[in-house]
Amino acid sequence: MKTRYKSLPTADSRAGTSRLPLPTLLSHALVAFTIEFDNEFEHQMPHWTTDHGPASGASRKDLWLVSLAMNANCMQFIPEQGIRAIGLVRLARTKTNFRGMVRWGYITAAPDPSDSRAKPPRSDWLVRATDKGKQAQKVWRPLFAEIEKRWQTRFGKKEMDQLRESLTATLDQIDLDLPDCLPILQFGLFNRGASNFKRRAQTKRDDGDTSRLPLSGLLSHVLLAFTIEFESESDLSLAICANVLRVLNEEGVRARDLPALSGVSKESISMAMGILQKAKLAAVESEADAARTRRVLLTAKGQRAQDAYRKVLAAIEVRWQTRFGEKTITNLRGSLEKLALAPSVGDRSASEPDAGQSPLFRCLEPYPGNWRAKRPSPTTLPHFPMVLHRGGFPDGS
Repeated sequence: MKTRYKSLPTADSRAGTSRLPLPTLLSHALVAFTIEFDNEFEHQMPHWTTDHGPASGASRKDLWLVSLAMNANCMQFIPEQGIRAIGLVRLARTKTNFRGMVRWGYITAAPDPSDSRAKPPRSDWLVRATDKGKQAQKVWRPLFAEIEKRWQTRFGKKEMDQLRESLTATLDQIDLDLPDCLPILQFGLFNRGASNFKRRAQTKRDDGDTSRLPLSGLLSHVLLAFTIEFESESDLSLAICANVLRVLNEEGVRARDLPALSGVSKESISMAMGILQKAKLAAVESEADAARTRRVLLTAKGQRAQDAYRKVLAAIEVRWQTRFGEKTITNLRGSLEKLALAPSVGDRSASEPDAGQSPLFRCLEPYPGNWRAKRPSPTTLPHFPMVLHRGGFPDGS
């Protein structure tokens, strides 16, 4: 049964609320890996963006820039001869933005010439990579290993091996067939529920199944499994709770400060605010001395929802300790905390590590010509990736 913002029992102290929640630690690592991956792809691939136009030496005939997710839910599964749309979805275990990927120049989608039916369904259409899409595939393919190797150099090979081992130990006990990236968020900014993912016959994966996954895939699998469990008990998505509801209070927060506080884009905040206002969980008011300055306030109902969100997170982590083994989850948390929190944070109880505290911010440095270099440097990372249809960027950009 969903929480419906009622009071919940306090979770066991083993998952104390003073620490960063487990999905936040997973999200910080996944977002940092994705941004470093995206920065390298942008640096190597001729492209253009809506806000900044064509990159140096490129034109609007080149590809429109997208994020790692659009490779992981689409391009990496398209062979030279093409693939039926339904086959692509089955391999990816999640849907891509087909119309977007066609419009942005990565793929073509059309009836298979060998199909004799007058109007074959779109699910049977043949999806092929364009020439520029094939070029993107070549650039993307080695980047997973390249970025992970950078992380081994930056954070230590032993530490990265331990992170992989702890992620794998958790994933081997999760009996869902999950995609190698977070799905594009659906209506209400929800992920799809467990019923949408085919369960394996055995809890244990086949040997080598998890070892083939890149680090981003391992992080995505474990985070999505946690998210599915959370969203089965909540009327709000984890994306809304973790990024927007989390930073609001009853006194009010300036609307213009929300992107910096949450780490996600104005567009994704706008989507979340529409849902929060419709549910009467948040209200927007103008400041008395500045009519153009808007403040977002939690309502009493919103405060209850915020409390419920925190308690559900803690309760699920305690549940995971029981289900998967306390040592397994403790090791996973420990490995992620080494990445997210500076060694100087002795008790590792910081609620919001910033650019000065988190070693992960070293992964975010863009090339001088990249679009992120033209924006203010982030001061926080999203507490949940905002993967939208707009290109799959982890902060909803």
